[in-house]
Amino acid sequence: MSRRYGLLAAAVLLLFFLVPLGLHGLWIPDEARYAQAAQEMLRRGDWVAPHFLGLRYFEKPIAGYWLVALGQALFGENLFGVRVASVLVSACSTLLVWLLARRLWPQPGRAWTAALLYASFALIAGQAGYANLDPQFTLWVNLSLFALWFAFEAEAPRTRLGAWALLGVACAMGFMTKGFLAGLLPVLVALPYALWRRRLGELFLLGPLAVLAALLASLPWALAVHLREADFWHFFFWHEHIQRFAGSDAQHARPFWFFVPLLFACAAPWTLLVPAAFQRGWQARREPHAAFLLLWFLMPFLFFSLAKGKLPTYIMPCFAPLALLMADALASALERGRLGALRLNGALNLLLGLLGLAALVFLQAKKALYHQQLPSLLLVGLVCALWALCGALQWLRPQQLWAAPALAAWLLVAAAPAALPERMVNSKMPDQFIAQHLDELGTATTLLSNDLGAASALAWRTGRSEVFLLNTEGELKYGLGYPDASGRRIGLEQFPAWLAAARRQGPVGVILRVNSPGDEAELALMPRDATSYRENHLVFLLIPQAAP
Repeated sequence: MSRRYGLLAAAVLLLFFLVPLGLHGLWIPDEARYAQAAQEMLRRGDWVAPHFLGLRYFEKPIAGYWLVALGQALFGENLFGVRVASVLVSACSTLLVWLLARRLWPQPGRAWTAALLYASFALIAGQAGYANLDPQFTLWVNLSLFALWFAFEAEAPRTRLGAWALLGVACAMGFMTKGFLAGLLPVLVALPYALWRRRLGELFLLGPLAVLAALLASLPWALAVHLREADFWHFFFWHEHIQRFAGSDAQHARPFWFFVPLLFACAAPWTLLVPAAFQRGWQARREPHAAFLLLWFLMPFLFFSLAKGKLPTYIMPCFAPLALLMADALASALERGRLGALRLNGALNLLLGLLGLAALVFLQAKKALYHQQLPSLLLVGLVCALWALCGALQWLRPQQLWAAPALAAWLLVAAAPAALPERMVNSKMPDQFIAQHLDELGTATTLLSNDLGAASALAWRTGRSEVFLLNTEGELKYGLGYPDASGRRIGLEQFPAWLAAARRQGPVGVILRVNSPGDEAELALMPRDATSYRENHLVFLLIPQAAP
């Protein structure tokens, strides 16, 4: 049975997660940013200080770029190489869920159920094929809390000591991926759990072993980046931690309750099983494993809810305990024949699939989202139809076909990005437009863009990090403040003189995103002798070299 499930898991990983990686362009801003920064790391041979578009970029530490760079080193500087790290770390998180479930429950079916639920949550599955640091950070948090459980509950002393050391290493990797939260989240769980188990003495006695392991694992890089870039830690601590999470001008400010409705949305296609999962956990709260899983979910969820800055991906570490609690509740419901929640969940998925089909037909008839893109239109319709069909199967035969919605979720994340309307592709995946003009861009001596997302896609596709920025700076404001970056940002008043000087050196390649009257004004500044191509909001211009 385990071998059959293992082969099925490998087939799912290959078909729905690995194969689609190269079938759609890089989303901006995140994917293009991480692809370019990691590519630059490879080409510069600088594995210590992050750079983006050739400028100092200290918003994140280094380890996340390491994995994206290794993907490109192993598989090439292509879409697959950029994204493969996210798939692999998501698979590792799923494996941890399976391993912990095997430890918690003697029935092997619960472990496979937990793994299937985790790998098909909309947020987890969606991020698995997306070049971002959140799947990596989630793996390190999952590993740290996996180790914390064994640190408290393993019977053999050697296993406990190893678990404390593993906890420290996992925290170090999380710290080097996204920052100090990697060390805080396990503490938020460990303290109340040790207090409830009356084992605070053990926590304070052996916890320093985890701290020591974390220091040994992270200190070499921490010192190296300090010696290379003395301002790194000042910027990273104050700007990326204090201001982001507590400042009055925190990025992505959201209300306290923001994550509550988001949790149910991100748990699709298992939305209506969430209450049953928490109910089952609460009923078993006097058992150590249930208390630990509840704390694992609750403490990070509360912490991120209290933070002023919020993004949906912040709660990804909460989905491993949710999958384990849900698997236990689901298995119990199937054993006792209590299938009401499953039927309702199937009915909800049926309704959502039918609404998706209706909305697609209505919008296509009303506004024509897809122009001469019949294969893409049919693929989106297939995804909606399959979602409805899987919901119907779960509704009608919940005992036998309860897992059907997982197939719909996997097809959605695999197929939808490659079937987007052309207008959205041009707006959100500019590297596809840029790839059509690589030969002409290869003749350009200088590159220019008015948008950071388009600039990063341009730099990654051409392999040239020095892209000049027209009237924009965004998150590169800090890096542009260094003396060696002077001249990289071109103001509108400077542009005519800059362009004249650049044209004397050779042709100038320009990628513009034109979304507003201000962007149209920037386009109007371009010389009339330029060769120009436009697709929706993207414009490529090749400005010829000026006559001597």
